[in-house]
Amino acid sequence: MAKTEQMSGRKRDERIAGYVFSLPAVALLIAFLVVPIIYTVYYSVFQYQVMRPNDITFIGFENYHKLITDSDFWISLKNTFYFTIIVVPVQCALALILAMLVSKKFKGVAIFRTMYFSPQLTSMVVIAVLWTVLYNSNPNTGLINALLVNLGLEPINFLTNERTAMNSIIFMSAWQGAGYQMMIFLAGLQGIPRDQYEAASVDGATPWQQFWFVTIPNLKGTIKYVIMITMIQAMKLFTQPYVMTQGGPRNSTKTMVYYIYTQGFQKGNFGYACAVAAVFFVIVVAMSLILQKITSEE
Repeated sequence: MAKTEQMSGRKRDERIAGYVFSLPAVALLIAFLVVPIIYTVYYSVFQYQVMRPNDITFIGFENYHKLITDSDFWISLKNTFYFTIIVVPVQCALALILAMLVSKKFKGVAIFRTMYFSPQLTSMVVIAVLWTVLYNSNPNTGLINALLVNLGLEPINFLTNERTAMNSIIFMSAWQGAGYQMMIFLAGLQGIPRDQYEAASVDGATPWQQFWFVTIPNLKGTIKYVIMITMIQAMKLFTQPYVMTQGGPRNSTKTMVYYIYTQGFQKGNFGYACAVAAVFFVIVVAMSLILQKITSEE
């Protein structure tokens, strides 16, 4: 009886300790996630100007009605979806390829790992400025167009042509972000038992068959996680269009987060920006749930 009470008291103490240690994280989560979401939904039903904080008027769902008929909203949503649909598979595939390359044991592998991961450690603003210079349409200052001209090709207006601007941002973003996913894939690859590859090799499996029937099944959970976090990061695209194109040309790179920023902090339509943010939050959550369901079924 005494032993049972002792075990019960120990479990209670462990439970209390768990609550105490998790309290700071829960407090930060509430302060920086839950409270902003509540305030966003609250202000979305008001006409509210940032520069006139005392002039606030309740307008119900007018901001949401305006959102439905706002062509810029739909353009921003389309651009965000386009970026996400393209960059997620490209970036994840590139990250997996890099992870497989640096998972081999050879001299200098640590240098390659550092090289592939280093863009992730650099500020996105710095990288965006660097790639803006590389993409410059003038061959005298743009390194990529200088190379094209030396090869006898015509220079390309990477960031000033609406047909190439978003694709240029996609290429740069996939290059910059692949290093982070590479490290996650690398951890997953190192957790695969080597005897599975040895058994497959004895059975006569080719390297491609080993990749498809050994590597991919063992990385299923890792792949789901990487796809999920990459999708969420892609939906939040802001810095690249803000620095490189300012949403142009002709709104071809204007994304949802950039549109929320322009409405709220450039035009001062804070209430309308909150309505757009609330709808966008629902869209991101819905996409995450759909992706989770699809990957779970597979």
